[in-house]
Amino acid sequence: MSETPDSLIPYDEIVQEALRAVVGRVLGEVERGGGSLPGNHHFYITFKTGAVGVSIPPHLRERFPDEMTIVLQNKFWDLNVAEDGFSVGLSFNQMPSKLQIPFSAITAFVDPAVDFGLQFQAVATDIEPARHEDAENDVRRTGAEQVSDPSVAERNDGSNVVEVDFGRKK
Repeated sequence: MSETPDSLIPYDEIVQEALRAVVGRVLGEVERGGGSLPGNHHFYITFKTGAVGVSIPPHLRERFPDEMTIVLQNKFWDLNVAEDGFSVGLSFNQMPSKLQIPFSAITAFVDPAVDFGLQFQAVATDIEPARHEDAENDVRRTGAEQVSDPSVAERNDGSNVVEVDFGRKK
């Protein structure tokens, strides 16, 4: 049985970077559109809270030491998208907070309104991320919009989820 040789080209990193650029382009469109989401679109964005460049209030870092999911729907402000990440204002338990999130820290992006999602590999690790609570930022959800766990890794419903896992060899 022949074994596939290790690639000298980092295809997995290139693809991950390109897919994270999709998130940047979508958020940039929202920013250019005045900071409001069109139609029923809303986003669940999961990111590593300890990643380089992530800036969140200490009370959120304490509550979510590894990973957290935020919701961009009705109550967010000051969305600012840069080439390497974004910042946004959100309310948590009626406390306004400013978050800065580099695209490299994002592990999942879901838009349930159109059944679209992207799942990203955690940088340089094959370890399954620890389960975490949703951040429960102050957002009004009704009916089909209620999602208890937006983890696209567990979705087997044939939706438009792109999951890239090259199973890096060590």
